[in-house]
Amino acid sequence: MTIIVTGGAGFIGSNFVFYELKNHPEDRIVCFDKLTYAGNLATLAPVMDNPNFRFVKGDIAERADVERLFEEEHPDIIVNFAAESHVDRSIEDPGIFLKTNILGTQVLMDACRKYGITRYHQVSTDEVYGDLPLDRPDLFFTEETPIHTSSPYSSSKAGADLLVLAYHRTFGLPVTITRCSNNYGPYHFPEKLIPLIISRALADESLPVYGTGENVRDWLYVEDHCAAIDLVIRKGRVGEVYNIGGHNEKTNLDVVKTILKQLDKPESLITYVTDRPGHDMRYAIDPTKIHNELGWLPATKFDDGIKLTIEWYLNNKEWWKNIISGDYQNYYEKMYANR
Repeated sequence: MTIIVTGGAGFIGSNFVFYELKNHPEDRIVCFDKLTYAGNLATLAPVMDNPNFRFVKGDIAERADVERLFEEEHPDIIVNFAAESHVDRSIEDPGIFLKTNILGTQVLMDACRKYGITRYHQVSTDEVYGDLPLDRPDLFFTEETPIHTSSPYSSSKAGADLLVLAYHRTFGLPVTITRCSNNYGPYHFPEKLIPLIISRALADESLPVYGTGENVRDWLYVEDHCAAIDLVIRKGRVGEVYNIGGHNEKTNLDVVKTILKQLDKPESLITYVTDRPGHDMRYAIDPTKIHNELGWLPATKFDDGIKLTIEWYLNNKEWWKNIISGDYQNYYEKMYANR
């Protein structure tokens, strides 16, 4: 079958492309990506010549782009990773988040209705639930937790989730949604916490930590996330939401110190900076539903996953240094314009 992966040149999307091509070589994978600042075509270089893979540049919020793609590919499944996703950026410019995350989702689902698909899958986030108090480690997000957003980013993702469920109820569109905890692993964009700390620590630069660093996140190795989505799109119940969590709760400060220890760098590099507005204190997901229904559990413990991640960044310095320098933004024209 044919699977369109929107946002497939981004961090999680590209890892999902790799996962599908490796584990389902009988399927055709089409990556549809606008190549914004967070989309990097160089990430997909290892699979660009795979006969079962195609890259198409386009915007999910542009109806003509999306309908042209559907007419060409007649997809069976849509997996929507495409999103503006950085909380700090959403505070600076909320509008683009609403356009991409909500209106883009609508355009995709309208195309699904027009051309017909077997599954539309929305990749969401645990941030739609808001946060949990630090003094209640017994509390976890479940699929029944009320939506309670904290930022323009999480509000836009929550709005998209509600729209997806409405299209299922109103139009009968076969949909599923997954809400994941914080991902980490190869090809993570360098503005995010873990790759930012790795790259700056290697350069002996100061390491910015919000507030006191006590904010807690549940870390999920990206390949485990991809395996969960793969199960949901193939075996998950239509109309359902599935939470995907890593069972790896760490404070931001603990994460930073773990990386410094692995790189043999001093903790004196840590610099505490003013916290961002509305910063959620704790995320923690209960993945019981996906475990009971589909048999999924995270396979990678944080101590193992962070070693794999650091090793990848040490072995792929050209990839992230090109991003930091801005050179990657010229990659499309240099390497792909005439393909």
